[in-house]
Amino acid sequence: MRRWARLAFAVLLTVAAAGCSVPSWMPLAGKPQGPEPAPPPPPTSESRAPILSRPALPPDSESVVDRVICVINSDAVTLYELDEAEAFYLYENKMQPPPEEERTALREKVLNGIVEKRLQLQQAEKEKIIVEDSEMKEQLDEIQKKLGATTEAQFEEQVKAQGLTLEGVKKRLYDQLMIQRIIRRRVALRVTVTEEDIDQYLNANREKLETGLTFEARHILFLPQAGAVAGEDFGDLAAEFSEDAATAKNGGRLGILKRGELAADIEKAVLRLSPGEHSAPFRSEVGYHLFELDSKETLAGEQLAQARNQIRDILYRQKYDLRLKEWLVEIRSKAIIEMRL
Repeated sequence: MRRWARLAFAVLLTVAAAGCSVPSWMPLAGKPQGPEPAPPPPPTSESRAPILSRPALPPDSESVVDRVICVINSDAVTLYELDEAEAFYLYENKMQPPPEEERTALREKVLNGIVEKRLQLQQAEKEKIIVEDSEMKEQLDEIQKKLGATTEAQFEEQVKAQGLTLEGVKKRLYDQLMIQRIIRRRVALRVTVTEEDIDQYLNANREKLETGLTFEARHILFLPQAGAVAGEDFGDLAAEFSEDAATAKNGGRLGILKRGELAADIEKAVLRLSPGEHSAPFRSEVGYHLFELDSKETLAGEQLAQARNQIRDILYRQKYDLRLKEWLVEIRSKAIIEMRL
């Protein structure tokens, strides 16, 4: 049980670091805060060492755990670090240790994450990124507050109770902040979304964006003789000729409709009309229909402004993800990575 408590502390550290001083459009290092998840079931015998903590080991296994499994430029990764990262991944995703045949793929994925993190830290150090002491203190105070500790001494005692050290906590926090800094410099600040980008997206996706908007229309079931509509009041014609008794007495009014309620081909033709204009006849299983558009909602004013803001967020995220992927490929291509696993 204590092992999972240590992992929970590591998750808390990640969330606390992600939730402070990071712009809302930046990707968070942890998951959004919400109700505390139920504790996972007890680990099986296959579970590995938790993040930032080391279980008691027999003397002859120490060298195995600390075996170097990967070298990234001049930075070594040990088997123990991989075990920690794997345990953290399983805890964070509420997963049980997978069968042995699936575990190899999982550990490759986790190791790849370690490599990416180390490359980003190396790039941050190369570009002389710094984290101010005042920010470190602010973040540590936030973690202390979340743990319910009222003094620094209490905080340190809680950290030690989880089998961790305060220096270890500070190192993990420092690394997270360094990565946030370098991603902001190399990715976030190099992504822009122009008004032209938004216009293009809006025009290409207007129909989808207008889903849920309403319109009002009338119809006549069974078209009267040709030419009878021209110059006539549509409501009078509906009352006189329509065989749809439910709407004929009300001038053919269908009421307020949401987009998607009519058959797609009919609705598309109706929404192309201007208010007061009637459609060509449509044939259905029950007869012919003639539609007239009374009014329709469109993206305008506040709705248009909200839609443009949503589009800006969508396009920013798309460009951000693409830029981040390209940058990670770039720094990895320049690195010397030796796998020894």
